[in-house]
Amino acid sequence: MVISQVPFRVSLFGGGSDYPAWYRQHGGSCLAATIDKYCHVSARWLPPFFPHRNRVVWSKIELVKDRSEIEHPAVRAALEMLDLDGVEIHHDGDLPARSGIGSSSAFAVGLLHALYALTGMMVGPERLATDATHLEQDILREPVGNQDQLICALGGFRLLTFARDGTWRADPVTLGPETVRGLEERLLLVYTGPRHDAPMPSIADEWALHEIQQMPALAVSLLDLGAWDEVGDLFHQAWVLKRRLAPGITTPEVDALYEAARHAGARGGKLLGAGGGGFLLLFCDPPKQGAVLRALAGCVQVPFRFASRGSEVVYFRPEARP
Repeated sequence: MVISQVPFRVSLFGGGSDYPAWYRQHGGSCLAATIDKYCHVSARWLPPFFPHRNRVVWSKIELVKDRSEIEHPAVRAALEMLDLDGVEIHHDGDLPARSGIGSSSAFAVGLLHALYALTGMMVGPERLATDATHLEQDILREPVGNQDQLICALGGFRLLTFARDGTWRADPVTLGPETVRGLEERLLLVYTGPRHDAPMPSIADEWALHEIQQMPALAVSLLDLGAWDEVGDLFHQAWVLKRRLAPGITTPEVDALYEAARHAGARGGKLLGAGGGGFLLLFCDPPKQGAVLRALAGCVQVPFRFASRGSEVVYFRPEARP
């Protein structure tokens, strides 16, 4: 049996510029970090005496004789991609799926990591990120960008840069421990409810996305200076710009929550992921956080810390393939 552990992520600035349709023309830049909330995927060879050939456990339990019958699209595609059959796969996550914290990409990374290890291959994070991106974008045709697979596979606090030729860089952001702690103390992660399907960022408003693309480098500079008020204001500027990209980025309910949080003392914030609901990340000085949380009664706060490690195999017991 193999068990992989992959951290979820928070995308801080630059989201939208990591979509191929954009960065292939203009380049892209994102600031993202992994957190101490995880996706776990276990995989083992299924003994041959069961009447079914594959067993997949997620929000449902699938018992199928052929991998082509598997309903879970990512599992079916990954097994076909690696030409594997006769496996049992379990998926567990600390946070809800499709809520903006990179859960689908974390699962893709963790699934491939576990399957590669099951076959005796120890694959590095760059290969995992590349293969997970291929799985989601090229095979499943999911409308996802490129930052989630990279940050989930690599881990840490990173400035991601996407070039027009399709190459990328994932530079570690070397913030001091006091700065990291200060940022953690000022961020509130709250769950607003299930996310509605949100559109891909519209390229129609190129000015807004150009502005968003410049924010990651500026945010790193402000964080390095400990300019907390300016960081909070940058979150709000990004919120205003992101709403211009597509009408479904937020909902009236989410807009009302954000305005209530701002009125109670939050300086800025952002919807994680493509928008439409899910997790709301707020920037707020610690003395005002109690008032903000009271203003968001009904939402669930998720305390977190940043995590430095990316995808890893946390349990490995070699076994012969039947």
